[in-house]
Amino acid sequence: MKTLYSKFVVTTMLVMIGSLCIGFLATNTYYHQVVKEKNDAKNVKIAQDIAKYIESSKPDDLDNYLTTLGEIGYQIYATNGNEEHFFGGKYRDKTLPSNTVKHVLNGGIYHGMRDFPKETFVTGFFANELINTIGVPFTYENKQYALFIRPDIRLLFSEVHTILGGLMLTMTVLSLLGMLLFAKALIRPITQLTEATHQLAYEKFDTLLEIDRADEIGQLAVSFNVMTEKLQENDRIRKEFISNVSHDFQSPLLNIQGYVDLLKNPLLTDKERQEYTTIIELETKRMSTLTKQLLLLTSLDQSTRLLKRESYRLDEQLKETVRKYRWQLEEANVQLSYQIEPVTYDGDAGLLQNVWDNLLTNAIKYNVEGGEIHIHLQEFPTSVEVLIEDSGIGMTAEQQQKVFDRFYRVDTSRTKQGTGLGLAIVKQISELHGGTVQMESVMNSGTKVRVYLPKL
Repeated sequence: MKTLYSKFVVTTMLVMIGSLCIGFLATNTYYHQVVKEKNDAKNVKIAQDIAKYIESSKPDDLDNYLTTLGEIGYQIYATNGNEEHFFGGKYRDKTLPSNTVKHVLNGGIYHGMRDFPKETFVTGFFANELINTIGVPFTYENKQYALFIRPDIRLLFSEVHTILGGLMLTMTVLSLLGMLLFAKALIRPITQLTEATHQLAYEKFDTLLEIDRADEIGQLAVSFNVMTEKLQENDRIRKEFISNVSHDFQSPLLNIQGYVDLLKNPLLTDKERQEYTTIIELETKRMSTLTKQLLLLTSLDQSTRLLKRESYRLDEQLKETVRKYRWQLEEANVQLSYQIEPVTYDGDAGLLQNVWDNLLTNAIKYNVEGGEIHIHLQEFPTSVEVLIEDSGIGMTAEQQQKVFDRFYRVDTSRTKQGTGLGLAIVKQISELHGGTVQMESVMNSGTKVRVYLPKL
């Protein structure tokens, strides 16, 4: 498996090599297009000045003069057609066409540097060949000579050039080492992140990254830790949810099983048989309600669920809800009054019916003997408010903080026929409509629940 570090190293090397090649090609192009001709002209001028000096000053010892020129940094070849002499540095290749020599002896100028073949890189500058020279004619002691000259490359590379070359090499090596170390430091937190994700795959949600950086990797580590904490919380909620569901199914099932066994007793009286069947019926209804609410919550949890919005009379829906639970109100001896304005609302009528059902049944269930319930519907320019107020047992501040949690019940003894899912459903449906739910409650003084629904 190719690691990110190895890919980074290989990429860095390829970039450096590619940059070097492109630099060489660019330098080569620049030399052949610009520098080469200027270099040829400069050396032609030097050669002509040397020839002019020889012709005007007529040095007593020509060989000694040319030897001196060779020692100060030139490679020189002089010939009169019969004799030839070399001065200064030695040529690697002394091949020179005879017609070139004749051309210079006849007064022409040889542009060997300018016309040197265009090979890779600045070959014309470094090629130590006789054909890569400048040729000019001169006359000495009534004899015609051809002078071929070029700078001695070995002498041109002084200590400064050596220092610069060493500097470039050192910079290249140190840059490469720096990139490798930087890559290692860059990849290390990613390696830690990879290991942490493996831990998450095995549901080890207590894995946190200790990466303190201000760059994108640091932000990624912070996001990962937040995600881990959310997963840990979700895992806790999931396990608690399963435990609550199991308990809420197990309790009625055990009751049903127990009372079914009691019904098998042939000595039961009709009153006892009626009592047992009533309990079985209640437990069955409780399981049915729990199942429906679980299915509804599952549907609400689907992020792709679309609201079936339609315009309908919200006031009529609330009045119908009151009529539906009239028997429970009479059975619990609770008085209900309402102040409901005619309101047409654009929402999912089926889902909102669950909200009113849960809130009204809670107001009845947790009320007191002879208590009261008041329902108020009011329309505002941008929203609709539904207030359901009761005079029931109320709740503490601590209970109010948890009341919208799934499976939470105010009566911890679970004696009431509730599932602990109703208010969670109310909150989720309201939020799906873009609304909010607010609750105010005082122990032994009642509860107010306000549902705000925005208009589209």
